[in-house]
Amino acid sequence: MNPGIVVQYPFTGRWLVQNSPANRAPSHGTHLFASSFAIDFVPVDEQGRSASVTAKTLFTREPAQIFYGFGAPVLAPCAGSIISVQQSLPDHRAHRGLASVSYALTQRRRLAGGWQELAGNHVLIPGGGAVIALCHLQQGSVIVKPGQKVAPGEVLACCGNSGNSTEPHLHLQAIDKAQVRDAKAVPLNFAGELPKNGQIVDVKQQR
Repeated sequence: MNPGIVVQYPFTGRWLVQNSPANRAPSHGTHLFASSFAIDFVPVDEQGRSASVTAKTLFTREPAQIFYGFGAPVLAPCAGSIISVQQSLPDHRAHRGLASVSYALTQRRRLAGGWQELAGNHVLIPGGGAVIALCHLQQGSVIVKPGQKVAPGEVLACCGNSGNSTEPHLHLQAIDKAQVRDAKAVPLNFAGELPKNGQIVDVKQQR
């Protein structure tokens, strides 16, 4: 088994951990698309909220733009040359409360579309002998190009709500090759730490 790779957190500020492989593997309930050790980070405010809760939250879809982290900078988790970029997919409305139930019912359609449909806008970057995918990025926000060399902590794009995403967040996964369809999942940890579900990671500055 691949022992995994160590990277730095690809953001600054307060981010809530969800679907962590520290709690279970496969972390997202499936081994499909080499996602066994994937992890999600949701930008939150000082109260740990991703967005204000209103009377509409329970029943309706909400604009992604009202969420605290929509447009938050996403940073390179390691040094490397960008492998590929996707940034043309739209950011859809967010689904909390009852709206998330109807969204879950459309999951099969997104699965049929393959990994690209699930990942939404994304960047692939090599690191530690694996390839790291940073997913659900904001449409049109990627500022790097394939072949471009980046340093750890360099801005790549912005957090968005594209692909299979109920609210703006960042999905990370490491794989053993860039061809996701044939890839195997690689464990990730962050400077020796693998945060658990519900933990808030507060990163002051990345160097």
